[in-house]
Amino acid sequence: MEKDVIAVILAAGKGTRMKTNKSKVVHKIYGKELITRVVETARKSGIKDIVTVVGHKREEVQAVLGDSVQYAYQDELLGTGHTVMQAIPYLKGRKGKVIILSGDVPITRTETIKKLITKSVKDREYATILTAIYDNPTGYGRVVRDIGGNVSAIVEEKDASKKEKEIREINAGIYCFDIEELILALEELTPNNAQGEYYLTDVINIMNNKGLKTGAIIVEDNTEILGVNDRAQLEMLTRILRVRINQEHMKKGVTIEDINNTYIYDDVEIGVDTVIHPNTTIKSGVVIGENCEIGPNAYIREGTKLANNVKVGSFVELKKAIIGEGTKVPHLSYMGDCEIGSKTNIGCGTITCNYDGFKKSKTIIGNNAFVGSNVNFVAPVKVGDNVLIAAGSTITEDVPSDSLSIARERQINKEGWNKKD
Repeated sequence: MEKDVIAVILAAGKGTRMKTNKSKVVHKIYGKELITRVVETARKSGIKDIVTVVGHKREEVQAVLGDSVQYAYQDELLGTGHTVMQAIPYLKGRKGKVIILSGDVPITRTETIKKLITKSVKDREYATILTAIYDNPTGYGRVVRDIGGNVSAIVEEKDASKKEKEIREINAGIYCFDIEELILALEELTPNNAQGEYYLTDVINIMNNKGLKTGAIIVEDNTEILGVNDRAQLEMLTRILRVRINQEHMKKGVTIEDINNTYIYDDVEIGVDTVIHPNTTIKSGVVIGENCEIGPNAYIREGTKLANNVKVGSFVELKKAIIGEGTKVPHLSYMGDCEIGSKTNIGCGTITCNYDGFKKSKTIIGNNAFVGSNVNFVAPVKVGDNVLIAAGSTITEDVPSDSLSIARERQINKEGWNKKD
């Protein structure tokens, strides 16, 4: 990859079709803001320097990204070319490549960005664009190629001739430019078009007129270039991303019984031969071992780590739970802020009372323990190995190993008390 690569992310638009009081790019898709996903894509592609061009609701974007990126500011929305112009101070004096990304196109694969950069460097192209083939390209800029297959122009829909509108190859809006030539081309841009805006796509024409080589690669999966303009598109992209993540786990040896009703977030590790039943949610950062069984209707939250051969049944919620090999949490339980050893059974209706209204406390349960149904562990509390906890107990004190613990009111039967005369 080119040593000096910088990314410019366009995030200054208003996003009026979202019908929102927030910046469009801070809306979340599957747990992460749109703009966060675009920044992460750039980072995972090997790009360290990132400039985000902000405008409308800029303070919200900056609150999300913090100092992880640099910022350029666009006060007037005069087209994509004008947006990129605002980043020129960060580009001047640099040599190499600049990748242009959109803050509302969140599910482009890192492999695609790497391919774009690699082709641009290898083929010594001054502009390399990402394109796609659409059966119905209406509304998109058309990619015009010369007889040798090189890109000669990108024509926007409103400026396209009848013949150009028949072209099925469209501009995906992701570009790799030579930094120095991009700056020179931006200085030549004029708003001479139907919209009265500075089109970034006109840079291609300018470079071609100077005899500079330009090219393109066609994206393999058209869903990668989809943008978010309204709530319906946000939901659609969420579905696409969810299925994509599930498919990746399946390729690695995980059984997912219902790909459309299993919700596995980013950065989850799952071992081979683990089975995920429907309506299970597994949040980011969770680690699950091999040969586990999860769900249905399980909620595995942040900080959870499951060893091999763990069973998590229906209507179980785990949060910051470290669970040892062969342990079972079969159903209707909440286990939060806890450590549970190996080969322990957690009975139905068991909960860790981990929050006293001020702070979270921890429950530790040892190996080979048997916890009866409807047990409450009032943290902080520690339970040893080989312990039996009687059903219905509320455990407020530590339980030593090899013990039977019963913590419940004595049963009293008052015979005849409810007899009717």
